[in-house]
Amino acid sequence: MPILEKIEIILNAVGRNVPETVNGRPQVAYMGVGKYQPVGRKAATPIRTAADYPANGDKRVTNLETALRKCGLRDGMVISSHHHLRDGDRVALMALEGASLIGVKDLTWFPSASFPSQRSAIALMEAGIIDHIEGSMNGPLGDYCTQGKMRGMGVLRSHGGRWQAIQDGEVHIDVAVIAAPTADPFGNCDGSHGKSACGSLGFALADSIYADHVIVVTDNLVPFPCVPWQIQGNNVDYVVEVDSIGDPAKIVSGSTQITRSPDRLRIAEFIARFLRDAGIMRNGFSFQAGSGGIALAFVSYLKQMMKQAGVKARFVRGGSTKYLVELLEEGLTDYILDGQTFDLDGVRSIGSNPRHVATSPFTSYNYHGKGNFASMLDAVVLGATEVDTNFNANVVTHSDGRLLHGIGGWQNCLASGCTILAVPSFRDRIPVIVDEVTTLCGPGELIDVVATERGIAINPRRQDLIDTLKGSTLPIRPIEDIKKEVERICGGKPRRARRSDKPVAIVKWVDGTVLDTVWQIA
Repeated sequence: MPILEKIEIILNAVGRNVPETVNGRPQVAYMGVGKYQPVGRKAATPIRTAADYPANGDKRVTNLETALRKCGLRDGMVISSHHHLRDGDRVALMALEGASLIGVKDLTWFPSASFPSQRSAIALMEAGIIDHIEGSMNGPLGDYCTQGKMRGMGVLRSHGGRWQAIQDGEVHIDVAVIAAPTADPFGNCDGSHGKSACGSLGFALADSIYADHVIVVTDNLVPFPCVPWQIQGNNVDYVVEVDSIGDPAKIVSGSTQITRSPDRLRIAEFIARFLRDAGIMRNGFSFQAGSGGIALAFVSYLKQMMKQAGVKARFVRGGSTKYLVELLEEGLTDYILDGQTFDLDGVRSIGSNPRHVATSPFTSYNYHGKGNFASMLDAVVLGATEVDTNFNANVVTHSDGRLLHGIGGWQNCLASGCTILAVPSFRDRIPVIVDEVTTLCGPGELIDVVATERGIAINPRRQDLIDTLKGSTLPIRPIEDIKKEVERICGGKPRRARRSDKPVAIVKWVDGTVLDTVWQIA
């Protein structure tokens, strides 16, 4: 049954109203960057014995429903899935529908992200099969949550925050269901080969290590051993073979496209020039860029500047695309450290090039570890739905308050040496730079630069960058000036979102504390 609770609201360290309890669990309010110090030990799974598993290593069962029954799935449990198959995924819904056939209720669905193709999960929520979603909600599922229709509260975490929540015992996974493009009967899995190849399986790694029970679902079963393996069969209970784990056409894009918009191309060029003029683009540097049109164009511009200057990167991080693969194959970087693979060139590369390395949120993003790769980056280029004049940023809701996007690795990347937000100054005649963001996802003290087609704003905290760029021909302007210009063009400030006083989801910071609240739209 849904948890009925009186929700007490308190102020956190940045003046945001956040709930003290969420889905019956007490929460820690955000204290500030680096202020929360966790205690205790990591979570652990029950002790198992090899005597309980087939001596010949064959863990296959006939179907997913049988596997779920053997795992003891029952009311109120947590069931997890991963999103490397993106909008082509079929396995998450297959598992949830299997739970429905068993007759369980009030499940917590804990995906690393959900996608529009999984909108039929709404019917399962309305039927009481799923109580709530803890994970990034894209499109219709996020909108459903914002309307206050989900029984429990949604919990939004970064990729690193998800690993943190699992390892710290904040979320205990009862049953993990891992979609594997290639697997063997023992449960070893690989994402870089097979008809449904997606590249890395790093987002499922924590699930495989910490869940009580682990089910692997594959459409490409190979004889033991599956080599290479990204998920170890020693952590797997059951293997299910199906006709298809996903639609390959929607798992990756064969042609991730550079933007054609002159304004967005201008932003991309500004950022590449910024890295060059600020001295960040130098031999041995590192950077991360996403798969959006501006980010792809940025990599293309930067590539030409690197060639002209005779500069080589030590590593680049991704979300890999063909543009990063080109850097690797043309000798402009030593390594790609890949968190997920966005196109067919990336899949081919990760499956064949030993310098294209699959990573996980543990190595790349986990804040409650002994360091991570994100803080070692010299620069990262990210997007945002809103930015305010204090350089705070929002990536999950729009100015109307609707929850339509997930956090992904965005929060984790704010730890880089220079964090740059690439944003058009307005979308649909709605200014992107505002007085105060609708939902706070990233504190302004960690955001160094906001690049728009109308100019580049450098956070006053980064006086070193301001001093270095004094002789640059780049249009460097105060963020307030860019905001005023855009408001004149758009006819004024955007309307504040109309919302009720009912919290429907929370945004966690990378340390597991509550940074902000998503409220039901009025």
